[in-house]
Amino acid sequence: MPENLLHTIEIGSRITIPGNIFLAPMAGFTDAAFRHICIDYGSNLCYTEMVSSEALARKSLKTKKILYKAENEINYVVQIFSSSWESAVASIKDIIDFKPLIIDLNCGCPVPKITKTGAGSALMRNPDKIGEIVKALTEATDIPITVKLRSGWDFENISFIKAAEIAVKSGAAMVTLHPRTKTQGYSGKSDWSKIKELKKSIDVPVIGSGDLFEPQDCLNMLKETGCDGVMIARGAIGRPQIFKEIKFLAENGVLPEITLEEKVNAAIKHLDLAKKYIGSEIAIKEMRKHLCSYTKGIKGGAAIRNKIVQCNSMDEYKTVLSELMK
Repeated sequence: MPENLLHTIEIGSRITIPGNIFLAPMAGFTDAAFRHICIDYGSNLCYTEMVSSEALARKSLKTKKILYKAENEINYVVQIFSSSWESAVASIKDIIDFKPLIIDLNCGCPVPKITKTGAGSALMRNPDKIGEIVKALTEATDIPITVKLRSGWDFENISFIKAAEIAVKSGAAMVTLHPRTKTQGYSGKSDWSKIKELKKSIDVPVIGSGDLFEPQDCLNMLKETGCDGVMIARGAIGRPQIFKEIKFLAENGVLPEITLEEKVNAAIKHLDLAKKYIGSEIAIKEMRKHLCSYTKGIKGGAAIRNKIVQCNSMDEYKTVLSELMK
């Protein structure tokens, strides 16, 4: 495997990201606890769950809590969604208090409650509006502004090249592409050829996303598309070790051995981190989905998952997880 697949990324003239393997923003998943453990395993840059710029402008405490940093988080990205440059700019003051490395504009979320407001992937139908928001943000702060795109609204409206070119002309310092349309949602296959096409079309770093479930997938995307980095989403849920695995595979040509003990210990550490950041009561609810994911692919995992969904305390979770070691 070519050694140069893994490398630093330059953003503008003053920011160097220490590597090119990122954790994607995922609503309900990429909170401080999850970002913390992914950083421990080697993620070079983590994105917050996307936050509403309008809610931030209204001083929503619940929304602001999404921006709280993990203790080991030096470089991180705040991702916002907005349908107008006015609301995006109004949220800047609250965002810069957290000193993010980058502010990212979501132009890809396909969820109806987001798109019906004109935000998320609805912006792919109006690339000029993407340009307006990016331009306003770059004028409001010296923090680099980036964008995350989909390939378009549907197969009849593929707009990612136009959207990316307008965004870059308006000041975007990096572009991420998930090459599915809004109407595809997360179904079908992502079209990596569009990432390659985008890389040839703009002169800022291009990050690829979509169908990165195994370490080899990530290296394949880097090699096949020429993109500058990859952004892992669902492939990291229940498997923060994937960041470690990618780097080991790139350097050694084989995957490292991730023992059952390491998997269980990672799940327990994640549980403890959730308790630390959000408290036991909320963590008990939020961690069910994570802990179920940690047990996938493990012998006896189905039976353990049946027990996990019935747990009502941190100690019960740990007792059930320890059964995997017997």
